[in-house]
Amino acid sequence: MPTSHTEIGAFVKERRRAAKLTQQELAEIAGVGTRFLSELERGKATVRLAEVDAVLHIFGKRIGIVDSARELNDGTL
Repeated sequence: MPTSHTEIGAFVKERRRAAKLTQQELAEIAGVGTRFLSELERGKATVRLAEVDAVLHIFGKRIGIVDSARELNDGTL
């Protein structure tokens, strides 16, 4: 599952192209603006998570909490 804003953007762009969709078409399907989708694909860090989730939903994905590879000394934060 993509985790960073740049990884999410690259994932969306790759899947959009594989689906042969333009940014405008995907934006309309997801219910977001074309400008937002462009910023998402470029990895802009300030995009709104609800809209990111709406776009990922088109490809059967969603934003979620995932474990990182980092381990803490006592196992807690």
